[in-house]
This record gives sequence, structure tokens and C-alpha cells, in this order.
Amino acid sequence: MPLARSISVTSLSGLDEWDEEFELEDAVLFEIAWEVANKVGGIYTVIQTKARLTCEEWGENYFLVGPYTESNVRTQVELIEPTSAVLRRTIDKMNSSGCKVYFGRWLIEGSPYVILLDVGFTAWSLDRWKSELWENCAIGVPWFDREANDAVLFGFLTAWLLGEYAAQCDEAPRILAHFHEWLAGLGLVLCRQRHLPVATIFTTHATLLGRYLCAGNVDFYNNLAEFNVDKEAGDRQIYHRYCVERAAARCAHVFTTVSKITAIEAEHLLKRKPDIVTPNGLNVKKFSAMHEFQNLHATSKARIQEFIRGHFYGHLDFNLDKTVFLFIAGRYEFSNKGADIFLEALARLNYLLRVNHSEVTVIAFFIMPARTNNFNVETLKGQAVRKQLWDTAHTVKERFGKKLYESLLVGQLPEVSKLLDKEDFTMMKRAIFATQRQGLPPVCTHNMLEDSTDPILSCIRRIGLFNSAQDRVKVIFHPEFLSSTSPLLPMDYEEFVRGCHLGVFPSYYEPWGYTPAECTVMGIPSVSTNLSGFGCFMEEHIADPSAYGIYILDRRYRGVDESCNQLTTFLFQFCQQSRRQRIIQRNRTERLSDLLDWRYLGRYYVAARHMALAKAFPDQYMYEPHDPTSTSGFRYPRPASVPPSPAHSLHSSPHHSEGEDEEERYDEELEAEKDRMNIRQPYRNKSPPVDLPEKN
Repeated sequence: MPLARSISVTSLSGLDEWDEEFELEDAVLFEIAWEVANKVGGIYTVIQTKARLTCEEWGENYFLVGPYTESNVRTQVELIEPTSAVLRRTIDKMNSSGCKVYFGRWLIEGSPYVILLDVGFTAWSLDRWKSELWENCAIGVPWFDREANDAVLFGFLTAWLLGEYAAQCDEAPRILAHFHEWLAGLGLVLCRQRHLPVATIFTTHATLLGRYLCAGNVDFYNNLAEFNVDKEAGDRQIYHRYCVERAAARCAHVFTTVSKITAIEAEHLLKRKPDIVTPNGLNVKKFSAMHEFQNLHATSKARIQEFIRGHFYGHLDFNLDKTVFLFIAGRYEFSNKGADIFLEALARLNYLLRVNHSEVTVIAFFIMPARTNNFNVETLKGQAVRKQLWDTAHTVKERFGKKLYESLLVGQLPEVSKLLDKEDFTMMKRAIFATQRQGLPPVCTHNMLEDSTDPILSCIRRIGLFNSAQDRVKVIFHPEFLSSTSPLLPMDYEEFVRGCHLGVFPSYYEPWGYTPAECTVMGIPSVSTNLSGFGCFMEEHIADPSAYGIYILDRRYRGVDESCNQLTTFLFQFCQQSRRQRIIQRNRTERLSDLLDWRYLGRYYVAARHMALAKAFPDQYMYEPHDPTSTSGFRYPRPASVPPSPAHSLHSSPHHSEGEDEEERYDEELEAEKDRMNIRQPYRNKSPPVDLPEKN
């Protein structure tokens, strides 16, 4: 019997009326992406973190489809026999026809089933499939584009898999296929061209042309309607890729993007308005520290401070207890990721801190992988000197303690002059002399292969931030991903983020932005922009984002210099916060993690799937689309207690008396309870519920 359903998904508040269940017993979901069990970029994180919730919703009828890579399979996948008879017959038929198809469980949370297609094994069909693609779709793929060749092989194999599965079903199947990005998009185009009984969804996480245009330093967002997309794609030799992406977007039953800013971009570049926005979430339980995140911050900060003691040996003329750690991390896209504006803002912040005689020191980390040949010798020496100093102090302490102990045993108070002898003083003097260094602490922790042309190092030379004693802002460029096995900074990324005070991500092009999202669920404030999906999402759902530690930089309606001044203001105000204000702000930031939980954001994907099923199988599924204009999403109100920064004190405090004790104006439990009232109940399905971690 057809099910009537009204779907409104412009905001989270539009989702709280979804009480009835959508009949999924006979439907099968295939989710296809090049990054299934194959980490390349952010889509891997999306699929990996979302898998558990999708498995709970679809159970045994959920299959992820990706490329077979032997090195990844050995470490991430348990190969098993297909669980359903239809799938077993499908895989056997394909394997007997010249393919190599593998079935197993992906060893991540939720343990989803995976179907892995060996594209290399079927490379002999590449020319034939390219000819078919040209004849049927008028898309030509050049021989030298290896990535596009892989996309052709993967697309034809995916369409073959779905078509064979439909043919092997005893009854008319209801297949739903969700394709991510252009690398998987060709399979969708072929499904529609072959009229397969498959409901299709296409999600673009970032348009191809958008990435290339922004990398070329064009005024992207102000000229979206003016671009000649065919010419621009041709000039950049990606026209064939663009055609695949555009065809997938136009052919899909449902087209989605990850943010509203990307939806605007897709409407102009791919010539189709997305049906629904599906924001990216996180498994908040994985990052939640169960009331201990403040303690974890202190522990991780102490480890970063140990690294700083070694890195700045001989120049440790600042108070580490009054030092603020900032960081930026991600792909090394100097302009797109906002590293250029961050460095310029740091130079201006350095001037403000110096002229105001601030006691605060700022250390900014740049965690962006670049081409290096090894660690910087001076950087390694710094950590060795620090360790030597620690060992010396420990040795002297043991000798001191032994003499003190023996003196107390005989009932005498020790003579201080006898507790430290000449040998102890000699050891300590030698240790002190070892900390002397001729040059300044290095800016970069590694030896760069292209030092003279590196964008970050070139900008640092221009603005003159060389870690001198006069500078209140110090810079450390770590051109390698963090690892707990590193001899230099032995911390993994999560631990490092927890130890910092502020993440700074002033991106010009950021379709979503997992880095600020990860900061939020770990209770670390962050700077984002109104050109990132994350920033737009937070602006929509929080009345005063900065009060919750989410600083939204305006890069859409302001020029570069104005945006840089705004960022400098954010950073300067943050440096003026007291320790107690930073603790309060971290508490508020951590409470926002519910907004980013897949148990809330997963319902956008639920809506997209139901919409696709209703469009492809109208006899079994129905929906009544409408575009509400009044709902703008639930919003966290402005906290009515202690301000997050000195600049906002008169606005966020219910009492304006300067003499009032701050301690009486902040009630953590009361404020947290009010915030919890603004969160809707999470999406639940027929499977047993999984308890969410409690929040502070």
C-alpha cells in the first residue's frame, strides 16, 4: 500500500514530525564511493562515521561498494562469503565473466558489508567501455588521465553489478543506489541510460570546477552566474571530468550537496538545484570524553608545552602558563584553506600584543603536509637538549633526596649548603651552558624540498615572524601529519587538537569543513567562515555563535583586508580572555557537539533516500514535497551569563554592575539544561537504540 509522506528538510526543526516509519523491508541500499575502505580525503570520514547509523536503519540490506586495493583490504576488510543468495549469484556471475569482485566486512564501527571491485583486473575492457561511453553519452575520456580511466572502469563495473543484481532477483527489486562524487558518478549515468530499476542519489561534496577555479585565485562567489562553465573546464583540461559530474547531477532522481554554500555553487556550475542539503556529521561518542574533556585538554596541553620547551630552548623567555596555542590543519592549499589570511592576521596580532604590552604569547601551529626530506636537525636537537635537562634535574633531585633522607633518619635537620655539592653544581652549569644557541628557534620543523618557493615560508619571510624574543606571536610550521610515533611531536591529531586553545580555519573554499567540526565535538573553540558549510550551518542554528566559541569570519561580503582585520580582532579578543572565561567557553563549545552528531544529521540522508524511492517507485512510495518559508531551524539562544570575551561583557551578562562577582553570574548546569531543551530528539529506527554519552 502506498505511503503518504510529507518531507520538509530545510532545517532540523523541520524534521521533528517524522514519526511514521518508511517501509524498507524489501528495499536494498548500495552506497558507492571511491573512498570505501580506501582513504583519500574527507569522503572516507563521511562514510566511515555514518556507517553505524546506516547499518542500524537498513540492517542486512546495506552494502558499500568501492574499489579493491590489496594494501587496504589486508588491514581494513575481513573477506567473507556473500550473505544473501541473490548477491552470491550476482558476484559469481560477474567473476565468471571476467571480473574480480570481493565481498567482506569493513572493520569499522557498525561492521558494514562491502563489495570491492578490482578495476585493474578489468582494464582490458577500458577501450571498449570508453567507446560505449562516447557513443551513448558523448563523453570522451583522454588516454593520459589515469584518474578518469579509473572512474570509467569503476562506473561500468558498478552499473554491471547493479544490473546483474536486479536480474538475479526473483521479484521486482527496489534498489536504491547512492553515489558520492564524480569518481563514482558514471555508474549512476549508466544506470539511467540502461533504464535499470534503481532509485539513484548523487551527492557532490565539492564541485570539480569550483576547486579548480578557487585554486586559480579568481573572485569565485561574486562571479558564479558569469562563468562560462564549458570554457572554464576546457581551459583547465578537466572537461571530460566535468561532463561526468554534471551528467550524474542531472540524471539522479535526487541530487544533494553537503552545505547551502555548495548548493549555490552546484546550481550555477552543474545547472541543477540540489533537492536537499545533507550536512556531514561525526560519531560524537567517539570524540566525547564523558565529562573529562577539560582534564584531557590540560593533559594534552602539558604535552604540547613539553615540545615548546624543547623547540624554544635558549629563547624560552615567555610564560607558558600565559601562552595560547592556535592551529590550522588540512590539505596544503595556501589560499583555499586560508593560510594566507591567517598569517597576515598573526602579523597584525603581533603588533597589537606588543603595543599593548600584553603578557600573553601566541604560538601558531601550521599542520599541513608538504614535500620534505627529513626533520630539521636543530628541531631534533631542541628535544634532545630538553630531555638532557630533564635527566640532569632528575639525577640532582635523586642525589638531593638521598642526602635529605639520610639526614632525617639520624634526626638532624640538613644543612642546605651540604645538600648540593660541587659536583651537582657542575652538572647543572653544564646543562645550562648546553641550552645556549646562536640562532633563533626554527620556524619549520622539517627540511623543505622547495624552501625558497614554499608559500607559507615565503609569507613568513615577508611579514617577519621569525620567533624572535620581541615577537609575541611565534610560528611553527609542521609540514607532516601528526603521529603518536613521531620522534619530534609524539601526539596523534585528536590529542593535539584537545591540547590547543583555538582552531583557525579561515577558508575561502570549504564545502563542509571537518576540522572545525572535530574541534567542536572536542570542546575546542574555532574560527570558521561564512564560505564554509560548517560556518553557514552554525550561523543558521546558533543565535550568537561567538558566545559558544564558534567565530564566523565574513569572507563573502568583505574584502580580504577587511576580513583580515576581523580575524585579527577575533584573535586579539580571544587572547584577552581569562583562564576562567576560556573554560566556560569550552564548556559551551562542547555542548554544541549534539548538533554535529550523525543521530541528528543522519535524518537528512534518510529524507534523501525516501525521496529517491518515491520518485523511482511511485507505486510503492509517495511523498508530498513543499518548500516551507517560515522555518529557519532551531537556534541556540545567547547565553545569559558570563561573557566569552571582554568585548561582549555588557551584552551577555544579565547584570551590568562592574563590582559584581563573576562567580555568581555563571551556572554551568542551568545553562547546559537550557541548551539541551533546544535539541530535538535524535533519529531512531527499528533497531535497539544506542545510548548517547551524557553531556556536561
